[in-house]
Amino acid sequence: MIRQIHPSAIYMGLLAAFVGYSASFAIVLAGLTAMGATEAQAATGLFFATMGMGVCSIWLPAVTRIPAAVAWSTPGAAFLAATAVLPGGFAEAVGAMICCAVLIILTGLVPALGRVVAAIPKPIANALLAGVLFKLCLAPALALGTIPLLVLPVMAAWLGGLIWNRLAAMPLAVFAFALVLVLGVDMSGGDSASDVVWLPEFAPVVPVFNLQSFVSIALPLYLVTMAGQNIPGFAVLELNGYAVERRPLIRNTGVVSLVISAFGSVPVNMSAITAAMMAGEDAGRDPAHRYWAAITSGVAYVLLAFAAAVVATVAGLAPVELITAVAGLALIPAFVASTSGAFAEPAQLEAPALTFLIAASGMELFGVSGAFWGVLVGSVVWFCKGAAR
Repeated sequence: MIRQIHPSAIYMGLLAAFVGYSASFAIVLAGLTAMGATEAQAATGLFFATMGMGVCSIWLPAVTRIPAAVAWSTPGAAFLAATAVLPGGFAEAVGAMICCAVLIILTGLVPALGRVVAAIPKPIANALLAGVLFKLCLAPALALGTIPLLVLPVMAAWLGGLIWNRLAAMPLAVFAFALVLVLGVDMSGGDSASDVVWLPEFAPVVPVFNLQSFVSIALPLYLVTMAGQNIPGFAVLELNGYAVERRPLIRNTGVVSLVISAFGSVPVNMSAITAAMMAGEDAGRDPAHRYWAAITSGVAYVLLAFAAAVVATVAGLAPVELITAVAGLALIPAFVASTSGAFAEPAQLEAPALTFLIAASGMELFGVSGAFWGVLVGSVVWFCKGAAR
């Protein structure tokens, strides 16, 4: 293995870790905070989410010898950010995340469950993802109306990066965000440099389980994780010529998700964007040796995990609108892709439209969130119209 290390793989792995972390850490923090997590609990969740994807990114590529990139569930965190706080607070959200991890494990163990998920029409799954992302994608525009002087530099940096190189958009936006914090936000309320800690004060949470949170949070979180991350992640690897055994990878990421969910972390799953970076020729000429790029990204994630407390503290000093604006900018490419996929079939437009509108509305029925009802209504309309035709 050591002889197979190539400088291109090391470089691409480090770049993928930097892009993956900087593009979505704000989404994870926004999701956990929206579920009622305190600053300490959000830092703990971010630490274990980063550590979880780091461990998986080292373990799975080393075993499979393919660039099996792993990331936290960005659409899952976006779903949490757009969902109302549960009656039981963050403890109930933790219980739902544990249930979601169990569902992921079962998908890797029971083929029938995987077939049920695969039976959901792709436009419906894409519409669900688009509806989940929609509310957070509005955040940059809303922030522009309330704190324009703080948001405009971030949006300008994001646009400049987008024009230069799509992968540079969010790193440049995060860099501009840091400058805005230093120059435009009163930081006197934070800890001094001498008081900075590199490990979060682990805040244990006793999970609360009930049927309402399972249907409202666990099921939609599971569906957007599978449809928005795992399935595209496998597709990217297979597109680059790698033979992928899906069930073991789903099972293993599910086990790690179960461990870290007990600490308030979102699930981890296969990644599509960073996988595309590390599975291509930029990670080395020999496809058999590119798994080292994924291992390198895993080592970088493990190191980044120890910055969770600092990141959460700094983010806590920023206006909430600014944090959600950064998160919304990061989700725009995913929103565009999912919306395009949702309305790709001209003969079936009503079903994904209903799924999107119900999921994006934020409605609740019988205490169950709109994400579940959106999939249910959209699927019924889809299959009824298909049967009528």
